[in-house]
Amino acid sequence: MMKALERLARSVRLMIGRGVLRLVDDAKAMQMVQLGVLAKETREMERFQDYGFTCVPKEGAEAIVAALGGRRDHLVALRIDDRRFRLKNLNSGEVALYDDLGNVIHFKRDRILVNGVALVEVTAPAVTINAATEHNGNITLNGDLTVNGQISASGQINSDTGVSIGALELGTHVHGGVTTGSGNTGGPQ
Repeated sequence: MMKALERLARSVRLMIGRGVLRLVDDAKAMQMVQLGVLAKETREMERFQDYGFTCVPKEGAEAIVAALGGRRDHLVALRIDDRRFRLKNLNSGEVALYDDLGNVIHFKRDRILVNGVALVEVTAPAVTINAATEHNGNITLNGDLTVNGQISASGQINSDTGVSIGALELGTHVHGGVTTGSGNTGGPQ
């Protein structure tokens, strides 16, 4: 009877534990991880993630492991976190997505901050922005630009192929009824 109680107590103690990530296999339907869980014990197990969110943690991240039914032969990784890269000092209610390089989407209390260390790319058939916007830096557009509203420029406007306003081509239009000499013509017609 005492031996049975000791085995039961050991099973209960080993139901929840910690582990250190060694390897990740992200190709399967359920991500598989290999963790060092006890001294000199390495186990492969499924890793459960929240629906809609996925990541491949780096080697050395820490995990919470559960032995389902108290059986060490059926371990699952419930949570994996990495104190080396975790964002700190968020305010109550804030949320952030981040990685080890410094890419961050930070849902602050009054705004959303996006920090891409190299490039932020948005791909969609259409993108609508409903906001007053400000942009600092150069913009390159590859395609046509349609503006429904006024355009104001504080600098020069340049074109390699010409500019048309209505039926008037500014680069090639001519003025009729002009006598050669030092006089000026009237405005464009």
